[in-house]
Amino acid sequence: MNELQREIAVCRHCADHLPHGPRPVVQFSATARLLIIGQAPGSKVHESGVPWDDASGERLREWTGLDAAQFYDPAQVALMPMGFCYPGKGESGDLPPRRECAPLWHERVLEVLPAERLTLLVGTYAQAHYLPGARKLSMTARIERWRDFLPGMIPLPHPSWRSTLWMRKNPWFEAELVPALREAVARRLAGR
Repeated sequence: MNELQREIAVCRHCADHLPHGPRPVVQFSATARLLIIGQAPGSKVHESGVPWDDASGERLREWTGLDAAQFYDPAQVALMPMGFCYPGKGESGDLPPRRECAPLWHERVLEVLPAERLTLLVGTYAQAHYLPGARKLSMTARIERWRDFLPGMIPLPHPSWRSTLWMRKNPWFEAELVPALREAVARRLAGR
Protein backbone atom coordinates (compact mmCIF):
# COMPACT_ATOMS: atom_id res chain seq x y z
CA MET A 1 0.00 0.00 0.00
CA ASN A 2 2.80 2.46 0.83
CA GLU A 3 4.18 1.87 -2.66
CA LEU A 4 0.79 2.72 -4.20
CA GLN A 5 0.57 5.89 -2.12
CA ARG A 6 4.06 6.89 -3.29
CA GLU A 7 3.12 6.22 -6.92
CA ILE A 8 0.03 8.40 -6.61
CA ALA A 9 1.94 11.19 -4.86
CA VAL A 10 4.38 11.54 -7.77
CA CYS A 11 1.83 11.04 -10.56
CA ARG A 12 2.30 13.51 -13.43
CA HIS A 13 0.05 11.75 -15.94
CA CYS A 14 -2.16 14.82 -16.57
CA ALA A 15 0.45 17.51 -15.86
CA ASP A 16 0.09 19.10 -19.30
CA HIS A 17 -3.65 19.59 -18.71
CA LEU A 18 -3.51 21.00 -15.17
CA PRO A 19 -3.12 24.79 -15.14
CA HIS A 20 -1.91 24.77 -11.52
CA GLY A 21 0.22 21.65 -11.85
CA PRO A 22 -0.34 18.20 -10.38
CA ARG A 23 -0.86 17.70 -6.67
CA PRO A 24 -2.71 14.42 -6.09
CA VAL A 25 -4.91 14.53 -3.00
CA VAL A 26 -6.15 11.19 -1.66
CA GLN A 27 -6.36 9.37 1.70
CA PHE A 28 -6.72 5.63 2.26
CA SER A 29 -5.57 2.60 4.20
CA ALA A 30 -6.28 -1.12 4.30
CA THR A 31 -8.59 -0.66 7.30
CA ALA A 32 -10.79 2.24 6.11
CA ARG A 33 -14.39 0.97 6.23
CA LEU A 34 -15.85 4.23 4.91
CA LEU A 35 -14.97 5.42 1.41
CA ILE A 36 -16.00 8.87 0.22
CA ILE A 37 -15.70 9.41 -3.52
CA GLY A 38 -16.03 13.04 -4.54
CA GLN A 39 -15.33 15.10 -7.64
CA ALA A 40 -11.85 16.64 -7.55
CA PRO A 41 -9.92 18.92 -5.21
CA GLY A 42 -10.78 22.60 -5.37
CA SER A 43 -8.25 25.45 -5.26
CA LYS A 44 -8.13 25.55 -1.45
CA VAL A 45 -7.51 21.80 -1.22
CA HIS A 46 -4.88 22.10 -3.96
CA GLU A 47 -3.06 24.65 -1.81
CA SER A 48 -3.33 22.75 1.49
CA GLY A 49 -3.04 19.18 0.17
CA VAL A 50 -5.75 18.17 2.65
CA PRO A 51 -8.88 16.53 1.17
CA TRP A 52 -12.18 18.34 1.74
CA ASP A 53 -10.32 21.19 3.50
CA ASP A 54 -13.00 23.76 2.69
CA ALA A 55 -16.61 24.72 3.42
CA SER A 56 -17.85 21.73 1.39
CA GLY A 57 -15.84 19.46 3.67
CA GLU A 58 -17.37 21.06 6.75
CA ARG A 59 -20.86 20.39 5.41
CA LEU A 60 -19.94 16.82 4.43
CA ARG A 61 -18.60 16.15 7.94
CA GLU A 62 -21.83 17.55 9.35
CA TRP A 63 -23.92 15.26 7.12
CA THR A 64 -21.90 12.19 8.10
CA GLY A 65 -21.73 13.04 11.80
CA LEU A 66 -17.94 12.72 11.78
CA ASP A 67 -15.64 15.15 13.52
CA ALA A 68 -12.42 16.24 11.84
CA ALA A 69 -10.30 13.71 13.78
CA GLN A 70 -12.42 10.78 12.55
CA PHE A 71 -12.78 12.16 9.02
CA TYR A 72 -9.04 12.62 8.57
CA ASP A 73 -8.09 9.28 10.13
CA PRO A 74 -7.07 7.10 7.15
CA ALA A 75 -7.48 4.00 9.33
CA GLN A 76 -11.23 4.76 9.34
CA VAL A 77 -12.02 6.90 6.29
CA ALA A 78 -10.74 6.75 2.71
CA LEU A 79 -11.13 9.93 0.65
CA MET A 80 -10.80 9.33 -3.08
CA PRO A 81 -11.93 11.87 -5.67
CA MET A 82 -12.74 11.03 -9.29
CA GLY A 83 -9.78 13.22 -10.23
CA PHE A 84 -6.94 13.43 -7.71
CA CYS A 85 -5.69 16.87 -8.84
CA TYR A 86 -7.31 20.30 -9.06
CA PRO A 87 -8.50 20.67 -12.67
CA GLY A 88 -8.67 24.48 -12.63
CA LYS A 89 -11.48 27.00 -13.03
CA GLY A 90 -14.10 27.00 -15.74
CA GLU A 91 -16.80 29.49 -16.67
CA SER A 92 -19.24 28.38 -13.95
CA GLY A 93 -16.96 26.86 -11.31
CA ASP A 94 -14.24 24.27 -11.26
CA LEU A 95 -13.60 22.21 -14.37
CA PRO A 96 -14.64 18.53 -14.35
CA PRO A 97 -12.18 15.98 -12.98
CA ARG A 98 -9.66 14.68 -15.50
CA ARG A 99 -11.04 11.51 -17.14
CA GLU A 100 -7.70 9.72 -17.03
CA CYS A 101 -7.45 9.62 -13.26
CA ALA A 102 -10.17 7.16 -12.20
CA PRO A 103 -9.18 4.43 -14.71
CA LEU A 104 -5.54 4.88 -13.73
CA TRP A 105 -5.92 4.67 -9.94
CA HIS A 106 -9.37 3.74 -8.62
CA GLU A 107 -9.21 -0.05 -9.01
CA ARG A 108 -5.81 -0.16 -7.37
CA VAL A 109 -7.02 1.86 -4.39
CA LEU A 110 -10.24 -0.17 -4.11
CA GLU A 111 -8.20 -3.40 -3.99
CA VAL A 112 -6.49 -2.12 -0.83
CA LEU A 113 -9.72 -1.26 0.99
CA PRO A 114 -11.81 -3.76 2.98
CA ALA A 115 -14.54 -5.45 0.93
CA GLU A 116 -17.06 -4.68 3.68
CA ARG A 117 -17.19 -0.93 3.39
CA LEU A 118 -19.71 1.85 2.92
CA THR A 119 -19.11 4.08 -0.11
CA LEU A 120 -20.55 7.59 -0.28
CA LEU A 121 -20.86 8.83 -3.87
CA VAL A 122 -20.69 12.60 -3.58
CA GLY A 123 -21.90 14.42 -6.68
CA THR A 124 -22.80 13.47 -10.22
CA TYR A 125 -19.34 12.44 -11.45
CA ALA A 126 -18.94 9.75 -8.79
CA GLN A 127 -22.53 8.60 -9.25
CA ALA A 128 -22.24 8.38 -13.03
CA HIS A 129 -19.11 6.24 -12.70
CA TYR A 130 -20.22 3.92 -9.90
CA LEU A 131 -23.98 3.75 -10.57
CA PRO A 132 -23.99 3.29 -14.35
CA GLY A 133 -27.51 1.81 -14.29
CA ALA A 134 -28.81 5.04 -12.74
CA ARG A 135 -27.11 7.48 -15.16
CA LYS A 136 -30.37 8.36 -16.88
CA LEU A 137 -31.89 9.49 -13.59
CA SER A 138 -31.48 13.06 -12.44
CA MET A 139 -29.24 13.62 -9.45
CA THR A 140 -32.31 14.25 -7.32
CA ALA A 141 -33.94 11.01 -8.47
CA ARG A 142 -30.76 9.03 -7.71
CA ILE A 143 -30.53 10.51 -4.24
CA GLU A 144 -34.25 9.98 -3.58
CA ARG A 145 -33.66 6.29 -4.35
CA TRP A 146 -30.70 6.05 -1.95
CA ARG A 147 -32.17 2.97 -0.25
CA ASP A 148 -31.88 1.07 -3.55
CA PHE A 149 -28.09 1.26 -3.35
CA LEU A 150 -27.70 0.00 0.21
CA PRO A 151 -25.97 -1.64 1.98
CA GLY A 152 -22.81 -0.72 0.05
CA MET A 153 -23.41 2.74 -1.38
CA ILE A 154 -25.23 6.00 -0.68
CA PRO A 155 -25.42 8.76 -3.33
CA LEU A 156 -25.22 12.33 -2.01
CA PRO A 157 -25.32 15.78 -3.59
CA HIS A 158 -22.10 17.75 -3.62
CA PRO A 159 -22.01 19.65 -0.30
CA SER A 160 -21.03 22.99 -1.84
CA TRP A 161 -22.92 26.22 -1.14
CA ARG A 162 -24.91 25.50 -4.31
CA SER A 163 -26.63 22.57 -2.59
CA THR A 164 -28.32 24.91 -0.09
CA LEU A 165 -31.12 25.74 -2.53
CA TRP A 166 -31.41 22.08 -3.53
CA MET A 167 -31.82 21.09 0.13
CA ARG A 168 -34.56 23.68 0.60
CA LYS A 169 -36.43 22.21 -2.38
CA ASN A 170 -35.88 18.66 -1.08
CA PRO A 171 -36.48 18.75 2.70
CA TRP A 172 -36.60 14.93 2.82
CA PHE A 173 -32.82 14.95 2.39
CA GLU A 174 -32.12 16.44 5.83
CA ALA A 175 -35.19 14.88 7.45
CA GLU A 176 -34.68 11.29 6.21
CA LEU A 177 -31.40 10.67 4.46
CA VAL A 178 -28.99 12.57 6.72
CA PRO A 179 -30.04 10.74 9.91
CA ALA A 180 -29.88 7.38 8.07
CA LEU A 181 -26.47 8.37 6.65
CA ARG A 182 -25.09 9.15 10.11
CA GLU A 183 -26.39 5.83 11.41
CA ALA A 184 -24.93 3.88 8.47
CA VAL A 185 -21.55 5.62 8.86
CA ALA A 186 -21.43 4.95 12.63
CA ARG A 187 -22.39 1.28 12.12
CA ARG A 188 -19.77 0.70 9.44
CA LEU A 189 -17.01 2.40 11.43
CA ALA A 190 -17.98 0.26 14.42
CA GLY A 191 -17.50 -2.80 12.23
CA ARG A 192 -21.19 -3.64 11.80
